[in-house]
Amino acid sequence: MTQKSKVLLVDDHPLVREWLANLINQQSDLQVCGEADSAPKALQMIGAVNPEVAIVDISMEGGSGLELIKNIKASHPKVMVIVLSMHDEALYAERALRAGARGYIMKREATKRVLEAIRCVLGGDLYLSDKIAMLMAEKFVDGRPKSAGSVMERLSDRELEVFQLLGRGYSTRQIADELHVSFKTVQSFCARIKEKLNYVNAAELLREAVRWHDRQQEK
Repeated sequence: MTQKSKVLLVDDHPLVREWLANLINQQSDLQVCGEADSAPKALQMIGAVNPEVAIVDISMEGGSGLELIKNIKASHPKVMVIVLSMHDEALYAERALRAGARGYIMKREATKRVLEAIRCVLGGDLYLSDKIAMLMAEKFVDGRPKSAGSVMERLSDRELEVFQLLGRGYSTRQIADELHVSFKTVQSFCARIKEKLNYVNAAELLREAVRWHDRQQEK
């Protein structure tokens, strides 16, 4: 009997994990070896179950998906990471690849795309949608992004994460707790975001963060 490739699921939504587990465990060549609902638990579990592939969400309670990808690549470089997220691939896919992911899938994609992605990265390839492959090719040729999210590309990964949490209604103190950084560090991130996006004050920053978050939810 052919040994099945092991897949770890990292998502803080139980229904998503259940859907993925049912899908993957029906395959003759794949099996779910573990599940985690946070970044710290994911890192602990990787060391215990040694998966070949980890499917990771960008946004999770208690940690950043992008930071988790970086940590996985640093401590478990043989584990191939696929991002499965509701967040716009035009903004997050390149960031995920830079962090060390091997693929990016939107949660609204067809079920078969998940299985295609897993088998693709197991075969040593990257897995991206045609849209993102084209955007990245255009950026490489022209030297600048052409996506709708290009303004947000001015932000670093951490700045974007802070902006996203502001949009979700988190206070500065809550963001500090969520990201495990100091209150002053979050204030510094907010100051840099305002400067990069040309916002006048904290009120405009908060208002635009909420508007951006609402637009992301509608996509």
